[in-house]
Amino acid sequence: MKARVHVMLKNGVLDPQGEAVRHALGAMGFDKVEGVRQGKVIDLELADGASEKDVADMCEKLLANTVIESYSIEMQG
Repeated sequence: MKARVHVMLKNGVLDPQGEAVRHALGAMGFDKVEGVRQGKVIDLELADGASEKDVADMCEKLLANTVIESYSIEMQG
C-alpha cells in the first residue's frame, strides 16, 4: 500500500521560496504568473493494514508543521 502526502504552507503564510520562483519566472519572460506557492510531496510505502489515520498521525507528529502548513493525503491501493 502507498500513500502520497501533499504539504503546503497555509494561506496567509509568507512563502519566500514561492516568491523567488515567481520572480525567476518573470525574469525568464513568463510574465503571466501572478503567484507561486511551493510545497512538498512525500510518498510513503506502507505495510498491509496501515490506514489513512496512521498517515494523518505521521503528518501531525512529523511530516507537516501544522502551525503553518496544511496537508492532504492520497491513499493508493
